[in-house]
Amino acid sequence: MRTTDRTLHLGHARPSLPLTARLTLAFDKMASVWRALRNRREINYLNELNDSQLRDIGLTRLDVTAALYTSTFFEDPSSHLTNSARRRTRSLCLTGFRR
Repeated sequence: MRTTDRTLHLGHARPSLPLTARLTLAFDKMASVWRALRNRREINYLNELNDSQLRDIGLTRLDVTAALYTSTFFEDPSSHLTNSARRRTRSLCLTGFRR
């Protein structure tokens, strides 16, 4: 057997990230976890509002409860509230309902 018949498949080695890039990635991850925890605490304060106050900002009590319970602990629940408010606004605009 000739040497050209045998090939050795080596995986391409990835270059190591520099220290500053690794620190930046770690800081970004910590910042996103901190932001999610802060937003979760703020959303928890929304439970203290009455139903008409929640309606003024385009939410219902069910939206607030669902945002807190459907997201994982380190996931940011505020995106769920944003999507709920936008969906409700779109559906109100499509039905022609005016306040």
